[in-house]
Amino acid sequence: MLYCLRVLGVAALMTTTTTLSAIADDLPRSTPAAEGLSAEKLAEVGKVMNRLVDERHIAGGQVMIARHGKVVFDEVYGQRDLDAGLPVEHDTIFRIYSMSKAITSAAAMMLVDEGKLELDAPVGKYLPELADVKVADGDQVRPAERTLTVADLFLHTSGIPYGSKNGSRTERMMEASGVLDRDTSLAEMTTKLAEIPLEFEPGTDWKYGAGIDVLGRVVEVAAGMPLDEFLAERIFQPLGMGDTAFYVPADKQPRFATNYAPKEEGGLNVIDAAHKSPYLTKPGLFSGGGGLVGTVPDYMRFLLMVQAGGEWQGQRLLSLESIEKMTTNQVPEEAGWVTFGPAVRTGVGYGLGFSVTTTADAGRQDEYGWGGAASTHYWVSPRDGLIVVTMEQRMPYSSETEDLVKPIVYGAIEE
Repeated sequence: MLYCLRVLGVAALMTTTTTLSAIADDLPRSTPAAEGLSAEKLAEVGKVMNRLVDERHIAGGQVMIARHGKVVFDEVYGQRDLDAGLPVEHDTIFRIYSMSKAITSAAAMMLVDEGKLELDAPVGKYLPELADVKVADGDQVRPAERTLTVADLFLHTSGIPYGSKNGSRTERMMEASGVLDRDTSLAEMTTKLAEIPLEFEPGTDWKYGAGIDVLGRVVEVAAGMPLDEFLAERIFQPLGMGDTAFYVPADKQPRFATNYAPKEEGGLNVIDAAHKSPYLTKPGLFSGGGGLVGTVPDYMRFLLMVQAGGEWQGQRLLSLESIEKMTTNQVPEEAGWVTFGPAVRTGVGYGLGFSVTTTADAGRQDEYGWGGAASTHYWVSPRDGLIVVTMEQRMPYSSETEDLVKPIVYGAIEE
């Protein structure tokens, strides 16, 4: 559980828990009509989600929509645990995987705002073990010609991929060394990475990977405190994100959703049961790139802060300059567009925290967002004043919910 420590007297401390009902009730709310949306058209979201549940594409899910800074739609569907017959509720806790990345990026940008972290500085300034990185060059390894910068870690231009048994030489080495083993630590992670060559010269290509996990270690060093503590103190507590953390404590386990995978013949298999998940114990390695759990209301609060230019309820968490860098494309032209395997998302770039649609041909221009491995997703359209968060628990990642819900939401805009 994420406890908020409050001083009582001079030295006495007690722990208090922020209940999710209080969090959810504190979200600014309105009606679709008041914010220029058609309630009748938004009702189609429920039909689509219930069909996905009925056809066992997903066990259950949740969709929350905000416009002009106010929540106008918040519905739950299906079950969080099929075997136990437990429904998805408004305070259900989900594995958000790579939706962790934007939060860790925001933490790093706080340190940039404070002058404790430099985007153009070599990563080796903060992590000496990565001062002299090497690059894989065919069967050889050579010193990097370019500097690995802090910005490269944000942007996935670092040459640090995820591990894969059947991938490139670097990916195979990442997999074999257990770089992201949750029972180790971020310090041990970067020590292992020092022995693995980058896949390419920093800044010359874009490849999704573990750069944000390295950034989490940079945050620890620059802030002088563990990543979990920094996130709790500087982001989760100010925003009231009382259910977002790197693990699910025992008293919250009943609200945790089970994770599923589709069967070949149809239906769903359990791949991580909520009552015996590794997420029920605190990890040693705080994966800023993919280790958080949380709720839809929690993540909406984070995005509302970003949409509001870095402020929440009169408190500034991030500068306007940092928000702009997070939500606009910062990838060097030579590194190209966002790619996944052979698929190139032409017109989609990446900011210091989010993917960004840069052209109308690629989707809603200026839209930013991302997703998580268990098919959670979110997107923000600054032009429309719109935020959408969807969560379910299905692996491998499926864009089905996004693909079905997104046109309904945009089609519901009336003014």
